[in-house]
Amino acid sequence: MENCFRPDNTYNAYIESELLKGMCLEKRVFYRAISGLHASINIHLCANFLKLESGGISLASPKGEWGPNVDEFNRRFSSSKTKGEGANWLANLYFLYLLELRALAKAAEYLRKEPFYTGDEAQDWDTQLAVQDLLNVITKFPDHFNESIMFSGGQEMKKLKKEFKEHFRNITRIMDCVGCDKCKLWGKLQIQGLGTALKILFDHDTSWPKAISQKRVFNLERSEIVSLINSVGRLSTSIYELDEFRQLSR
Repeated sequence: MENCFRPDNTYNAYIESELLKGMCLEKRVFYRAISGLHASINIHLCANFLKLESGGISLASPKGEWGPNVDEFNRRFSSSKTKGEGANWLANLYFLYLLELRALAKAAEYLRKEPFYTGDEAQDWDTQLAVQDLLNVITKFPDHFNESIMFSGGQEMKKLKKEFKEHFRNITRIMDCVGCDKCKLWGKLQIQGLGTALKILFDHDTSWPKAISQKRVFNLERSEIVSLINSVGRLSTSIYELDEFRQLSR
């Protein structure tokens, strides 16, 4: 978490949740969003874990069964292994999920008018219907996250928003250094999805959602829409897998 905002005089590998109380709301939101993303990735790793056979494995041709590993999940999230922080990290997963759902709800009118091209007319229609169904569900519960109370303190908040973006860009650049191509792909996709959510929530004033439906006022790139929807999908899967681990741990 070295690329998050940090409380003063903290040098641990991760930030204890109790110390976040001394930080402003905006910095706490940034930390919780990145923490939630980290939790999501860890849950995916635990849910699709290679169970080694007794004879060992070869990287070129791995043997063994892939599936949920409760011991690994407990190692990463149990209270005894994380100095009591595991439950907070899992709560941050839900926090991030609500944040991205709020972004989709806020951009719903824009997305309803967005054409989707897959190269196949039947798939175009299916995609359009699927997006409409998703938005219909999300907009029934629009108040997932209240962004209006953030960055509302004049020049100081403008400076903080700039810092906010710089920290996020730094995390995006770090993803380029990941060795595993599959990990890099999904990591960058989820990072861009979060970045798109933050763009929707914070880059414009309170004239939304009316203004967001007008492309001359606001615009999302195709890659941003794809990454945000996929990011919400990955978070949804993480929450489902988390429930599976709860069942397995009983």
